[in-house]
Amino acid sequence: MDAGEIAGLIAAGAFLMLVLVLAVPILKLGRTIDATTNAINDTVDRTGPLLSNVNTTVENVNVALGQVQVSLDGVNVQLAKVDTMTEHAQNVSANVANLVTVVSAAAANPLVKVASFGYGLRKAAAARRSAEDEREVRAAIKQRRKAAR
Repeated sequence: MDAGEIAGLIAAGAFLMLVLVLAVPILKLGRTIDATTNAINDTVDRTGPLLSNVNTTVENVNVALGQVQVSLDGVNVQLAKVDTMTEHAQNVSANVANLVTVVSAAAANPLVKVASFGYGLRKAAAARRSAEDEREVRAAIKQRRKAAR
């Protein structure tokens, strides 16, 4: 064996060592890639039903929102009826107020006249009594003056 063959054997041994040293990380990398592939496949398998559940949930929410819309439409109809009733009650209140004003004016005018007439009678009666008392006092004073003369 000459020196070239020995160098070739050493180079072949070094290459074999290099292949063995690199084989371990390559095998580990292969296992890692297999584990990653399994994890991705598992995620894909689990994502399908999860997305189906999300779709079902979204459909249920849409149904609930539709029911809420129907309820709100019913509430709006009832509010329109309440508005109509409130408007009618307001009209009735205004009519009652007008009627009270008319009745009050119609009843108050004769009552004021009767009260005024009563007041006038009392004043006249008081003035008459006062005039009679005054006449009696004047007559008494005249008699005293005549008697004193």
